[in-house]
Amino acid sequence: MRAVQFSAYGPASMLAVAEVPRPHAGPGQVRVAVRASGVNPADTYVRAGRFRDWIPLRLPHVPGVDAAGVVDQIGDGVTGVRVGDEVFGITDFAEMGGANAEYAVLAAWAPKPAALSWEQAGGAAGNIETATRVLDLLRVGDGATLLIEGAAGGVGTTAIQLAVARGATVIGTASARNHAFVASLGAVPTTYGPGLAERVDALVPGGVDVVLDCAGSGSLPDLIGLVAGPDRVVSIADIDAPAHGVHLSRGSGPGADAPALDGIAAAGALAEQGRFSVPVAAVFGLEEAAAAHELSESRHARGKIVLKP
Repeated sequence: MRAVQFSAYGPASMLAVAEVPRPHAGPGQVRVAVRASGVNPADTYVRAGRFRDWIPLRLPHVPGVDAAGVVDQIGDGVTGVRVGDEVFGITDFAEMGGANAEYAVLAAWAPKPAALSWEQAGGAAGNIETATRVLDLLRVGDGATLLIEGAAGGVGTTAIQLAVARGATVIGTASARNHAFVASLGAVPTTYGPGLAERVDALVPGGVDVVLDCAGSGSLPDLIGLVAGPDRVVSIADIDAPAHGVHLSRGSGPGADAPALDGIAAAGALAEQGRFSVPVAAVFGLEEAAAAHELSESRHARGKIVLKP
């Protein structure tokens, strides 16, 4: 089968399409013929070697953690799914990849909602798991006020919708050109950067309860100042977060948080109710994986970046 892979850590130009053996579904897993798969910021960090001390990889490595496709092989012990079913889900966290290919093995999945296209479903599950995990860690529920730093990206757009579905009020920081987009998802938009505290105070005089940092832009000291303490902030993007007393939530490697796999089916149900969508920033072919990674690293993608075989 054709798959994106890199044989050494480095820039996006290290990515290439190669012929590799098809993977096989192990116990508790399914294999899918991939219709679309996602590109996440974490994929670019893994490729660049930023996580090499936490998550040693066997090279060459096929990146990608989320995919949507048609089940064509079922592992031992799997029930509730048949060959030919359309599903979306994520690969094994321990592998940190495998989805950007013509066939992929999923460790967690749910029926693909008819309300989502293949491109939307293919880029959804990783962000859903991450957003659900951090919203649980922050105990976001009905009546809470959440600020999301970097709200226009893949996890940010997902977290907005899942938090609103829980009954929370969401303030989302983004560039001015993305304010209408962030508002369309249910958040109150504002601009990031100097003066954030004053802008937030004007929007919500009672202040915010918790903060999710999706940007990793060095703004943690300012974000901590918005809440009662660093324990009210979770980052998924700033590897220096622990130095500020802020929890850095990861799905893989030493110290990883328990995955929130139940969030995949829950978000699928919301999609069928018209309460959850997946904004797609761009769609690339496998051969264009380097361009997809470069777009992700630019931090200018509005929504999810997707690859199609």
